[in-house]
Amino acid sequence: MAPLSTRLLIQRGRPKSNRLGKIRSLDLSGLNLLSEDLDHTLLGRLKQLQELDLSDNQLETLPADLGLPHLHVLHCANNQLSDVTHLCQFPQLEELSLEGNPFLTVSDSLKVTFLLPELRKFNGKDASTTRSKAESLNRELTTRVATHWKKFMAALSPEEQAQAQADFVKSAVRNVRYGPMSLSEFTQWRVRMISEELVASGGTHARETDMPEGSHKATATQQPRARPVALRRPGDTLLSLSPQKRMCTSLLAPVEGSLVGSDSSQLEPLHFLQCHSKNNSPSDLKTQLWACAFEPAWDEGQAGAASQTVATCGGEAVCVIDCQTGIVLHKYKVPGEEFFSVAWTALTVVTQTGHKKRWNVLAAAGLRGLVRLLHVQAGFCCGLIRGHRKAIATLCFSPTHETHLFTASYDKRIILWDIGTPNQDYEFQARVCEVEFVFSEGSKVSGQRVDGLAFVNEDVVASKGSSLGTICLWSWSQTWQGRGSQPTVAVVVLAWLQWSPTILAYFSLSTCPDKGLVLCGDEQGSVWIYDVRPLLAQRSPPQTAPQAPTQILKWPQPQAMGQTVTKTMVNTVVANPAFTYLTALTDSNIVAIWRRGEP
Repeated sequence: MAPLSTRLLIQRGRPKSNRLGKIRSLDLSGLNLLSEDLDHTLLGRLKQLQELDLSDNQLETLPADLGLPHLHVLHCANNQLSDVTHLCQFPQLEELSLEGNPFLTVSDSLKVTFLLPELRKFNGKDASTTRSKAESLNRELTTRVATHWKKFMAALSPEEQAQAQADFVKSAVRNVRYGPMSLSEFTQWRVRMISEELVASGGTHARETDMPEGSHKATATQQPRARPVALRRPGDTLLSLSPQKRMCTSLLAPVEGSLVGSDSSQLEPLHFLQCHSKNNSPSDLKTQLWACAFEPAWDEGQAGAASQTVATCGGEAVCVIDCQTGIVLHKYKVPGEEFFSVAWTALTVVTQTGHKKRWNVLAAAGLRGLVRLLHVQAGFCCGLIRGHRKAIATLCFSPTHETHLFTASYDKRIILWDIGTPNQDYEFQARVCEVEFVFSEGSKVSGQRVDGLAFVNEDVVASKGSSLGTICLWSWSQTWQGRGSQPTVAVVVLAWLQWSPTILAYFSLSTCPDKGLVLCGDEQGSVWIYDVRPLLAQRSPPQTAPQAPTQILKWPQPQAMGQTVTKTMVNTVVANPAFTYLTALTDSNIVAIWRRGEP
């Protein structure tokens, strides 16, 4: 591409004029422009320019002095940008597009909201949500920097304090931490700025933000609605239940010695999000949320590492959320799909330079019967498994074989797959390892759909069939030993757990292996918690009577948060390995995140 010229700008400018100073809109997209092609002397003559399109070029950065003081709209999609700090030269910018720049991260999106106080639309969406999350982070960082200032100065004499203020900035950047690692670039950037402001004021003032104040927790304001009769998924047919099951309406009594409580005072509400709504509408109460799973912790190899990143699915979207801040870190959409289940695994991959590294892969599946293996940070699907002819209700990875994936479908089968490891381009070539797991005829779940599946430990699997009021614990090792050369294997049942006798379907269970817990929500807004360690330690034949829950928590209802909806069902609930964060998905399109305190 030849350098920009006055003639080219006049040809591509609007309104038509032979004077650059009259142009208000300029289209420079698709010209293969490099950063050095943006002549600030020439562009600086566009004194009235309000809209500039630089999409589909090869820009790695924007010059710091383009001289466009009245620019309101800037399109820079599909370039090679890796830094957004030079956007501060456009203080009047109201609309910005940066999609398709592979080197920009979530941290850069948050930076944009600080650099551009007038921004209203970002990447085609309302910028207020991103701004609100950035403000929440900023308040917490400001508090932590101020606390660090007091501790830092308290350890010094008055003479040392005058000399050490410059060292405080370095100390704050090194020691003040908040939020997930994926936001560390943003948090360190803000910590440095806050620290410098604090030092400049002599420790008397730390400015939080110049942006308008907003809510730091995304909440959902809802209108009263009718209670649904039953949970239904697309393509469902009505369940055929015996009269006995239809008449079973009361909670099962706990066995002697069990603890069934209703105390939820240990749960501190953090965030209520509506990140799956159609068109981001707060009035969307119809999108159903089905499953969530915590990402493997960054602290590799540490038992009970406190993961705080959770994936949720519902409607056509999969979201990845930081529980501490409530920020939606990533969002993946497939129009026409409805996602029913998500599961994580951590793989060892070899980079193009020959180095090994751990990489967390997210599997998602649903209505179409396809398993998508997602590169979450890059936001694309790097593997596709055509798992079943019918919808996939739930899936989970083996805790001992990181590439082994179990899927349970509407076709009433549980199948094992080996997804393999990706190549250097992060592409999967899954190997078919089809084994069908079935329950023996006459068992409590024979012939039923499996709508819940999770490993309790390296051997024991918990699964749940629709509308039976029980959860099954079965042995993976004993089941696999009985396989032989047969493609169909009968599971070896270890025990049964009592659960709600509701006729409603698709309340997905989860486990907390480090604590030996099984969790499941219900139609009354309760969370059933089972400590199965004593039960599994017995290693005796299956009990005829199901094991009662250890505890039933009455999940705090949205009315306590100033909302007016009727009682909320808990479609699913998961806890991180340390059991410090709980995430629940409700039938009213709300992701509820709670922090569990000490009893």
